[in-house]
Amino acid sequence: MANLESAVEFIQRDIAELKTDLKEMRGDISSIRTTDLRILFRAMISVAFELGALMVKGFGWI
Repeated sequence: MANLESAVEFIQRDIAELKTDLKEMRGDISSIRTTDLRILFRAMISVAFELGALMVKGFGWI
């Protein structure tokens, strides 16, 4: 019976460690996602400006 109780304690400790690790990973993923969104947004804005400049040059507006 003691072996079973110690096995359960080990399992509970392992589950607690896994929960902690998952919380840390969620924070890391969230920060990566925010950084990726900023980079993507900057790229979209720069492409829009470049296409606008190309249109201005192509149509001879300036």
